[in-house]
Amino acid sequence: MKAAVLFKPNEPLQVVECELDPPKAGEVRVRMKAAGVCQSDWHIMNGDWPSPMPIVPGHEAAGEIAEVGAGVATVQPGDHVIFSFRPHCGRCRYCTTGRTVLCIGRNTVPAGTMFDGTMRLKHKGQGIAQMARIGTFAEEVVVPEEMVVPIRKDMPWPQAALVGCCVATGVGAVTRHARIEAGSTVLVIGCGGVGLNAIQGAMLSGARTIIAADIRDNKLEMARTFGATHTINTATDNDPVKKVKEITGLGVDYAFDAVSVEATQALAFDALAPGGHSVAVGISAMTVRAQYSPFMMVFTEKMVSGTYYGSVRPSIDFPVLVDHYMNRKLNIDGLISRTYKLQDINEGFRRMMAGEVARGVVVFD
Repeated sequence: MKAAVLFKPNEPLQVVECELDPPKAGEVRVRMKAAGVCQSDWHIMNGDWPSPMPIVPGHEAAGEIAEVGAGVATVQPGDHVIFSFRPHCGRCRYCTTGRTVLCIGRNTVPAGTMFDGTMRLKHKGQGIAQMARIGTFAEEVVVPEEMVVPIRKDMPWPQAALVGCCVATGVGAVTRHARIEAGSTVLVIGCGGVGLNAIQGAMLSGARTIIAADIRDNKLEMARTFGATHTINTATDNDPVKKVKEITGLGVDYAFDAVSVEATQALAFDALAPGGHSVAVGISAMTVRAQYSPFMMVFTEKMVSGTYYGSVRPSIDFPVLVDHYMNRKLNIDGLISRTYKLQDINEGFRRMMAGEVARGVVVFD
């Protein structure tokens, strides 16, 4: 089987022949069908997030169960599944209170390995780590059972893959984490895959005004097709906070930052109305530090929070999001700008970083 392996940061992925050991107890082998090209993978590839090397990136994906190890009870061969990039031990303080994306029950296990600390993927005898223990830029993978969620079989593969990250993260940030009220005013900063889904989440929640902000006009045009009522190009507008207040009066009730750099975090906070809530959704480089005015935070009772993976509960929310798509409540087709073969994956990242796509998807035979 083939996999796209990162041997060193800031080098292209290499599509190479690999060996895959069979699943052990509590593990499953999945035949990959589709995998999204995501900014989080890029953070691994350019060294923003220190990771074991060599490693197979990829975390937004869907596939078919090919084999199960001993004791597996939730899936069987032939099942269609979406990958969850967060473990779910079911026993820690966060799992038992329903906040499964914060699971700490697997924190002692080395990154990139299975829960027993060993690797299933090898290249010329060398163990290959898997991003988030799934590493989905591969024709087949072995992963822990708890990191796949079964779904209905009539869901198209590329659309199913995107539910596993950008759809869940964007929609969940609005509906699961912030739980915005109908009639709210909303600002979404960054109109890539996550931001567009935050816009959809706001629309599903009955937001009255949805302002999309980005530095590229093509992204803003796309945002309108996903439900944005107003757009702001922050590269050409000298005072986007003033523009937000011209649209809303006092500012927005909620701001969702899908970029999470210094400038966008400040914009999200400053654009809030008194009592507003700013949510960091995008994952920044580890060195980024945001700046807020503590005076204004206290004086106007503004709130700042972060959401990881949209605060979703994958085993519950993924099937629901799939149903929303199948019932035409969610637009996932419009997210897929291009599809690629595995051997073209570096081109997928080039187009993503150039801002040419909402989402690219690697499609497997």
